[in-house]
Amino acid sequence: MTDSQLIQEIKQGNVELYSKLMRRYQRKILAFVYHMLKSSGMEVMAEDLCSETFYKAFRSLSSFREVDASFSTWLYTIARNTVLSELRKQRSGTLSLEESGVVPIAPNEGAPEQAILRSERVHMVREAIKKLPEKQRSALILREYDQLDYQEIADILGQSVSSVKSLLFRARGSVKIQLEPYFYEPDFEELKGMKSR
Repeated sequence: MTDSQLIQEIKQGNVELYSKLMRRYQRKILAFVYHMLKSSGMEVMAEDLCSETFYKAFRSLSSFREVDASFSTWLYTIARNTVLSELRKQRSGTLSLEESGVVPIAPNEGAPEQAILRSERVHMVREAIKKLPEKQRSALILREYDQLDYQEIADILGQSVSSVKSLLFRARGSVKIQLEPYFYEPDFEELKGMKSR
């Protein structure tokens, strides 16, 4: 059954079919929510916010109109708004590290230096993404992590396709500028040279 057929059936009272829609999109929405939260170090909340997204979508399904957007676009929009709402709540009542449930992960003592460097790079990229304005960050996550096309991103963000391309261009440029000092430090280049000897 297509999304449209399932939604029609659910609207007519076959609510048990909603679980099929959930299974169809759960991994994608969870990954999207996880990546949006990761930049703020709140990824432990991803499953809860994913569940909240599906709950909100179910409650509002009667008002969903395919003329306005596809079901997946509508669902991503709900997920994005749910995450942004939670991030605003967290910022207004700043939590300590212990209260947030976020546990910093230290590298293993015996971890090879390449794994440590890779971990540092991932951390630097996350920090760079975290500093982006919200729309640039969302566009970058939807494009790079969720592999959505420009039109889908435009629908989710309520922007034109050309605006999305502009957001992505600025986001990538900003991330590159932030990371250049880290990746081109003489110490890093020397380390690479030492590895090839």
